Amino acid sequence: MFRAQVWDTSRHLSFAGHYPGFLARPDGWITWWPGAVLQGMSIIRRERPDAIWSTYPIATAHLIGNSLSRRSGIPWIADFRDPMAQPGYPEDRETWRAFDRIERQAVGQADASVFTTPGAVATYKQRYPSRAERILLLENGYDEDVFAGAEGGEALNPGRLTLLHSGIVYPSERDPTRFFEALAILRRRRPDLLHNLMIRFRAAVHDDLLRELAHRFEVTDEVQILPPVSYRAAVNEMMCADGLLILQGESCNQQVPAKLYEYMRAGRPIIVLADPNGDTARVAKMAGIGAGAPLEDAGGIARLLEDYCENPRLDTLPESQAVASASRRERTRNLVELLEDVMRGSQVK
Repeated sequence: MFRAQVWDTSRHLSFAGHYPGFLARPDGWITWWPGAVLQGMSIIRRERPDAIWSTYPIATAHLIGNSLSRRSGIPWIADFRDPMAQPGYPEDRETWRAFDRIERQAVGQADASVFTTPGAVATYKQRYPSRAERILLLENGYDEDVFAGAEGGEALNPGRLTLLHSGIVYPSERDPTRFFEALAILRRRRPDLLHNLMIRFRAAVHDDLLRELAHRFEVTDEVQILPPVSYRAAVNEMMCADGLLILQGESCNQQVPAKLYEYMRAGRPIIVLADPNGDTARVAKMAGIGAGAPLEDAGGIARLLEDYCENPRLDTLPESQAVASASRRERTRNLVELLEDVMRGSQVK
């Protein structure tokens, strides 16, 4: 592994918490660019690689990948993962312009542009029709080695169905307000079912928000808010849960939380709260998971929770073939095929 010198603008180049805006566009790692190009060209001369791979969400990485490819002539794959310049994101106008410029350069000049969801691929093919054949899908997956070492164990809350959300709960993209409202609806409609249910949030980050919502909707006895644990411990907890919870707002329809694939491998029932027209719900449905409702629909969520409490395995388990195809071993095979196609295309040019 080789490292180039870089300064974090907000930490190293600010005075009293302030710094010139141009030092944070497209992001706070812009100083990485010149050193990485120098270091990268040295590595290219020494190692003679077959391809260059750059990965967003650090936008500067695509500047580096572009520079190295132009200087060396080596094929370049721009890995976007999620969409980059979006309506209203980034909020700062100048930063958005920087993102838009880098995105157009990357899609226009890279030998391939890679995204993790079908919706993002479709959007970018429509946005850049002349480059459609070079816009490709490579989905996220799970690490089988981590799960092979997980042992599972006793129930998380013996005597109660524990529905686990593992990871960050974003106040906007994964706003849990309507979910808590659904718990309140269930409390009024079927208090017997709610009494047997426990919602566990692990490493949610926005703990104060969750506590406030639990208090507002009078469901504090049905909610656990717990701190982060190691990755292996988190995976083990997934395998011990009675059910696993996905939250994804409509604003993120072209994104799929990586934990969905980990949930699938954990082999526990999965409830998906996401827009039916978004990629998260579509990927889940294609895997055989039909238990879902929009995150913004409190009534729909309440009905879904009622069904889950009465029959936790109804329409909530992924198909074995879908689980196997989502392993990183299989995704690596997809990556090898992608790289071989890029190399063949580069030789034709």
